Amino acid sequence: MVTIAMRIGTRKSTMALAQTEQIARHLNRAVPELEVEIVKFETVGDQDQTSKLLNHGGKGGAFVAQIREAVRNGTLHAAMHSLKDMPGNEDTPGLVIGATLTRDPPGDALVMRPGVTFDDLKRTRGKGYKIGTNAVRRAAYARRLFPEIEVIHFRGAADTRIRKLDGREMQRLPDGGEVGPADALIMARSGLERVGLIERMVHAFTPQEMLPAAGQGIVAVECAAHDWQTRGLLATIDDPVSRASAEAEHEVLWVLNGHCNSPIAAFSTIEGSVMSLTASVLDEAGDRFIEATRTGPADRPRELGRAVAMDLLGKGAAAIIERTRPV
Repeated sequence: MVTIAMRIGTRKSTMALAQTEQIARHLNRAVPELEVEIVKFETVGDQDQTSKLLNHGGKGGAFVAQIREAVRNGTLHAAMHSLKDMPGNEDTPGLVIGATLTRDPPGDALVMRPGVTFDDLKRTRGKGYKIGTNAVRRAAYARRLFPEIEVIHFRGAADTRIRKLDGREMQRLPDGGEVGPADALIMARSGLERVGLIERMVHAFTPQEMLPAAGQGIVAVECAAHDWQTRGLLATIDDPVSRASAEAEHEVLWVLNGHCNSPIAAFSTIEGSVMSLTASVLDEAGDRFIEATRTGPADRPRELGRAVAMDLLGKGAAAIIERTRPV
């Protein structure tokens, strides 16, 4: 038997390692003779748990750029990314997504400190409560759902954020100050599941309440475009439904020229041969909200994504997105 080796790069976080180990298991089932080595990277975003991600070029610069460079220079055969962390408004010369895994639950979840309930937030419209998130999209939706809530900057690994929530710890700010403590957090449901903390979810937001980020819940495996052996191996674990959704939702980001922390949401579903795609753009205060929905052939996802994005542009999306860009 000929043994084939593959080195996959990933972040050191608990969640990223769990996702990469899942890739390795899928590959080993599909190609038993494959030896997979997981290479851990401590990215800029992992080292700096205080600053806003825009200071590092968004999630792409903070979590993706360093690992991508290792694939380009041949140090790695492939790299694991959460698709929602991959920039949708820039080219990636020399790289391709070789596989997308079956999508995990894509929605957002509410986690609350002991003694506070979801009904408390609804009853008070959030008045007197602080909710933590680093995502402009989540902040905007939170302000729409709970108009009087205070949204505070809150970063860190999933388990670390929950520990700080329970311990009523203050969160350091980029300017050296502090904010908090938080009463609740908005997090990805799939992330809670991966780190074994799904029991902390007190409310699962529906897409009508909080539309997910483009690609949320999808694990993507990137490799060099010219590395046909790796591309062939990754093709054995590619999920075509997940890939179609990824292409439709990222096309929205591409057309809108939205960075990965823009107040843009996009979520698609497929039934038979028909894809439905809904996307929205919000301002950070939650005051301005535009949304567009279309259906189309599931085998032409980029066309559908482009059409929905053009609908949003026609409703004024560009001006809202521009106001969120770093100065």
